[in-house]
Amino acid sequence: MSHLLDRLNFLQSKELEQFSNGHGQVTRESRAWEDTYRNRWRHDKIVRSTHGVNCTGSCSWKIYVKSGIVTWETQQTDYPRTRPDLPNHEPRGCARGASYSWYLYSANRVKNPLVRGKLMKAWRNIRKTKTPIEAWTNLQDDPILRASYVETRGKGGFVRASWDEVTEMIAAANAYTARKYGPDRVIGFSPIPAMSMISYAAGSRYLSLLGGVCMSFYDWYCDLPPASPMTWGEQTDVPESADWYNAGYLLLWGSNVPQTRTPDAHFYTEARYRGTKSAVICPDYSEAAKFGDVWLNAKQGTDAALAQAFGHVILREFHLDRQAEYFEEYCRKYSDFPMLVRLDEKDGKFIPGRFLRADDLADNLGEKNNPDWKTVGYDDISGDLVAPNGSIGYRWGEKGEWNLEERAGDAETRLRMSLVLDEDHDDVVGVDFPYFGAVATEAFTTGDARPDVLTRNVPVKKIATKDGDVPVATVFDLICANYGLDRGLGGDWVASDYDTDMPGTPAWAEKITGVSRDKIVHVAREFALNAEKTQGKSMVIIGAAMNHWYHMDMNYRGVINMLVMCGCVGQSGGGWAHYVGQEKLRPQTGWLPLAFALDWGRPPRQMNSTSMWYAHTDQWRYETLTADEILSPTAPEGDWDISLIDYNIRAERMGWLPSAP
Repeated sequence: MSHLLDRLNFLQSKELEQFSNGHGQVTRESRAWEDTYRNRWRHDKIVRSTHGVNCTGSCSWKIYVKSGIVTWETQQTDYPRTRPDLPNHEPRGCARGASYSWYLYSANRVKNPLVRGKLMKAWRNIRKTKTPIEAWTNLQDDPILRASYVETRGKGGFVRASWDEVTEMIAAANAYTARKYGPDRVIGFSPIPAMSMISYAAGSRYLSLLGGVCMSFYDWYCDLPPASPMTWGEQTDVPESADWYNAGYLLLWGSNVPQTRTPDAHFYTEARYRGTKSAVICPDYSEAAKFGDVWLNAKQGTDAALAQAFGHVILREFHLDRQAEYFEEYCRKYSDFPMLVRLDEKDGKFIPGRFLRADDLADNLGEKNNPDWKTVGYDDISGDLVAPNGSIGYRWGEKGEWNLEERAGDAETRLRMSLVLDEDHDDVVGVDFPYFGAVATEAFTTGDARPDVLTRNVPVKKIATKDGDVPVATVFDLICANYGLDRGLGGDWVASDYDTDMPGTPAWAEKITGVSRDKIVHVAREFALNAEKTQGKSMVIIGAAMNHWYHMDMNYRGVINMLVMCGCVGQSGGGWAHYVGQEKLRPQTGWLPLAFALDWGRPPRQMNSTSMWYAHTDQWRYETLTADEILSPTAPEGDWDISLIDYNIRAERMGWLPSAP
């Protein structure tokens, strides 16, 4: 059909009816094309859901469904209100969530089981004449058939299969393996129970009932910061995002809040409107950096040096030159700063050993229950050694004593943090601390001329123990020495100002991190001053990027030390917030028996994935590193020139690590 006349008449005046003084006109052409858009948004019902993709937002969404197909989605707006002085959780959601239905029906999504083609072909041929378990047994016992699909691994070649075929094959393989090698050879891995509790529990319960092994996940992909169990004996426990609003100072350390925590980012913005100051530490000018009052662009992987310099400033200005009352009270009550540590002699020098314990003393300090698990400190009130409440020895056998009250039994105590005063110590001795900065690294520094052991003076008291007189020092005095602080005790490797290039100082950190010493001092001072004035309402929001480094524990322990020095841990609006994925299971207590079949048998077989993969995929065979290459120069004498797998096996034999299969 020709449209020649239509083209010729296109510009012809059409004398259409007008309205609104010529600003509008009435048209009479067909508007059927608009139905395309109307149909796009038409729906039969609205259901509530969230996006279970390991997002800690877990936002509530309205899902618009037509004939069983998701057509579009919008945010729910019926969240409960918070208290009057706290912003509401709404608005929640993000652009990724709003477009999630596109992913559901994307051609890139795997919607059917895929099996390696050669395996599927062999299975189908054998399955024609045999039962499932017989078929799988035949397949495994035939070396040529088995090699035909094993040798093609890593080369693709997947074909679509039906769900029935695949579930039958997997069940047959599990039964064959359990019968021939034992059920602990059937091992399963699935991440993030909190992301999808029911589906996770389905698989873990199956494995547990079978006698199989469930592998760990949080530690396996390095989202669990080891510094947390090292310090507290627990994995991460972080505040809800609304608590950001209660902070007086927010330090975003490697966390890109606007991009990775989009539904919660409004709390960050609202806190800044409230007057909260914000500093951002990241090597790139990220989405978060543009919202910060200060941006510290430390080089990648140098966070531990930066944290140590922060701690150096905080100790100098708030614990030594001036004793901030709140900080001192907090550290005395809630940290191990006042606890005494034995100093062990090595090669004519002293190194920090273990805690002094009640059972080291002749009368066990009068402690009859678990004296070998009770730490010891000096009481300022009586001047005597005491075993204060709260150490792990009080947890069992003494009801009501495992607490942080300032008591030792029935007596009130006030622990002494430092022995630096003349009347408090018997001697000043040199204590050796390892220094790893002298090792040249290709990425960050060229190393320096300092030795790998730095001797610093520490005030000590000599205690009469069952083994004779032993020099002891408080944790606080050892920390001050380790941070390189000059306290008038003489000796080398300490600094009295921030411009001295000595390990631990801002000048030293400047060379490693690339952040100017002035900025380091400025941020550390502001962070601590706010914590002092607000009773610990300074918070560090940490992203998982900091945790994905070799020796990442030093990054986090440097931050934890800062927070403890400033009395922030456990305070609303303070402490650390390590956010990675969905880690909280609200119905965890009732969910555990379901997930691990505890209603049928205990204990379930569970295995840490790192050890399992390292051992059972033969990665240890290709390990070129031995323990003595990464050993601390102050480590005790021992058989250190063996492979890391040997230490893993020793830990399993002694019950420190699980072992399965």
